[in-house]
Amino acid sequence: MSPESPPVTHRQLHQQVADRVRMDILEGRLKPGEWLRQERLAQELGVSHMPVREALKQLASQGLVEYVPYRGVRVVRLSAEDVEDLYECRAFMEGLAAAHAARHITAEQLEEMEGLHRRMNEIVGSVGIKEYRELNRRFHEIVIGASRRSYLLRTLVQLWSAFPSMLWSNIAATAFGSSPQREEADTVEHEAIIAALRSRDSEAARKITRQHIEAARDALLAALRQNEVESGTVSAHAGSKRGMPGPSGGAGQGSQNAPTKEER
Repeated sequence: MSPESPPVTHRQLHQQVADRVRMDILEGRLKPGEWLRQERLAQELGVSHMPVREALKQLASQGLVEYVPYRGVRVVRLSAEDVEDLYECRAFMEGLAAAHAARHITAEQLEEMEGLHRRMNEIVGSVGIKEYRELNRRFHEIVIGASRRSYLLRTLVQLWSAFPSMLWSNIAATAFGSSPQREEADTVEHEAIIAALRSRDSEAARKITRQHIEAARDALLAALRQNEVESGTVSAHAGSKRGMPGPSGGAGQGSQNAPTKEER
């Protein structure tokens, strides 16, 4: 840091640590169930224990890590049932946001969505998967923001801060590419969302957005099931309501690997 640079405050330092660890989790460098030792993190990041401790508390409040009594902190594992619940929340809330957005979205926002859609369609293969996810996130953020519903906005921003990036990045089959069956469907669904918003059709926007997210959920669950079969971690409890492998517990106790263009 140059002499002219302003000093880094304690708050800024713990936020930098949180951002670094969050990115490592979302991009799959830190795996579900992996222990996060404060001593090691402090050494790797060149900071004291205090900002690491505060960063982990922040990440725990966002659902990315969990404290295990007498053991420490680890990256959460999400079961098939957790995935179902997360995507059901998203489907309902983002569908509702889309319905409101159809009444309020501006021409500039629609134009930006169309531009994002074109750029996503230009990405081929796994090379641009990170960019695709970022574009896809922005696509959904525009719809959420255009709803002008403050509670929906706050809740969905919180949800998107961790999921679904983490889910798709931590399954071998989807870490570096998208599910083939979702490629063409994604394009059609994004186009339909834009068309519903442009025509100010609230009900169509709600329905199409919900179906879009539910289809992504089904693709993710299929990838999770395949991952569990291939890794030999299918639970003995076949508990999920859609016939997916059931977890041995909640977040942090499920399949060995928690859960790609389909993070929609």
